[in-house]
Amino acid sequence: MKDIKYILICGAGLMGKNIAYVMASNPKFEVGVYDLKDTDVYAGIRTSTKELVEKGVITSQELEDRLSRISFTTDMDSELVTRADLVIEAVFEDMKIKRETFAKLEARCRPDTIFCTNSSVMSPSEISAELQHRERFVGTHFWNPGHLIPLVEVVKSDASSDEVAQTVMEVLTSVGKQPVLCKKDVPGFIANRMQHALWREAISIVEHGIADAATVDKAVKYSFGLRLPQLGPLENADMVGTDLTYNIHDYILKDLEDSHEPSPLLKQLRDEGKIGFKTGEGFQKWTPEQIQASNEGLNEYLVKMLYGK
Repeated sequence: MKDIKYILICGAGLMGKNIAYVMASNPKFEVGVYDLKDTDVYAGIRTSTKELVEKGVITSQELEDRLSRISFTTDMDSELVTRADLVIEAVFEDMKIKRETFAKLEARCRPDTIFCTNSSVMSPSEISAELQHRERFVGTHFWNPGHLIPLVEVVKSDASSDEVAQTVMEVLTSVGKQPVLCKKDVPGFIANRMQHALWREAISIVEHGIADAATVDKAVKYSFGLRLPQLGPLENADMVGTDLTYNIHDYILKDLEDSHEPSPLLKQLRDEGKIGFKTGEGFQKWTPEQIQASNEGLNEYLVKMLYGK
C-alpha cells in the first residue's frame, strides 16, 4: 500500500467537515481542509458530534485530539494542498465545478497523489476525463451522515488502477469505515441502485392504489427492513435456496414496476410544490414537530444501532 500520511479534504460543507472528522480518527493522518470561503470547521464538527460525546461514544478529549489533527486553509497554494498524499473532494454536485477543482489540484499536487471524489451519482470517469494521471482517480461515495454511516463505495473509473483502489480501501478501513469496491463505473454505483429500485416499487404501489404511503413505509420498517442490517438480500436468497428464489421470481417479476421514467405521481407532487419536508407535504403531510422528530430520530437510531448507546 502507498504510504499515506497527509490527507486533504477539498470542500468544507457538511460532508467535508464530517469526512475530516472521520479521517482524523487515525492518529497517523494529518488532515487538511480547503475551502474557498473561510469556514469554522471545528465548530461544525463539534455540532455534528455533539450527540456522540453526550452519549459516551467518544470522550471530549478524544474529540479534541481529532480536531488537533485537522487544519484549515482558503489558500489553494497552501502546504496543506501541495503536500497531500490523498485528496477527498467534497464540493458541490456540479460536473463543471468538480472538473475545475481537480484541474487546480492536479496543477499543485504530486503526480502520484491519489484523487477521490465524493459523489453519490456523478461518474468518476467523466469527472476525471481531462486529468493527465487518470489512473490515480477513484470515486469515494460517503453516505450521509458521513460521520455515522459506515459504508463508503469506492468506485473505479474506466482508468483507475487496482493499486489505487486498494490503497483507498485500506485507508478507509483504517478509520473504521466499511468500504466496498464498485468494479464498474455505473449510474448509482451499488447501494443507490438497490435503494432506488425499492423506491420505484414503493411509489408504484401508492400510485396504483395498492396501499397508501404510510402503509408502504410501515410494511418496510416492520418486515424485511428489520433484518437487512444482519441479513443481506443475496445471503437471504441462499438461506431460502436459489431454487425457491427462482420460483418466486419466475412468478412475480413480470408484475413488478419496471418503468425507466420517474413515476407520474412523483412528477405531479413535484409540479404541485409538494416536495416533502421542505414544504410540509409530499407523499404524506408533515408538521414541523414530525419533521424534527424524523430528523432527530434517524441520528438517535444510528447511534444506538452502531454503538449501543
